[in-house]
Amino acid sequence: MSTRGLPEFDLDGFLPYRLTVLAAHLSAEMAQQYKKKFGISNSEWRVLVNVGYAENPSVRDIEKRVSLEKSKVSRAAARLEVRGLITKVVDPDDRRLVNLTLTEKGTDLLSQLVPIAMSFQSSLEAKLGEAEEALIAALDLLSEE
Repeated sequence: MSTRGLPEFDLDGFLPYRLTVLAAHLSAEMAQQYKKKFGISNSEWRVLVNVGYAENPSVRDIEKRVSLEKSKVSRAAARLEVRGLITKVVDPDDRRLVNLTLTEKGTDLLSQLVPIAMSFQSSLEAKLGEAEEALIAALDLLSEE
């Protein structure tokens, strides 16, 4: 027992905590590169890249895929729509769904953002070196349902 009456616990060694902190740090580091130049927030980046690379995604699809609350996805999508980067269309088969598509302006912006992401990825790969393969395997293992 610790001096506060709590059970012993190594917070810095607690994997879920470390992964969450690391993910937030990496997202913020990459966001610095595109936010200043393009005015895109982290949630807007997540929505935009999913609209560009997922097949006919809805707000609900993106919410599940990127683990953002529906309200955050909806607000980010609304901001992107106002900027003319995406369009929102109610799904004719399920009126509860709003499907998102890139506009030409959105495609142009994403074409500028993806090289930033790829460069960031390359820097992480260089930093990891031979450990990258093991990390990818571990992440894949943890991602299995």
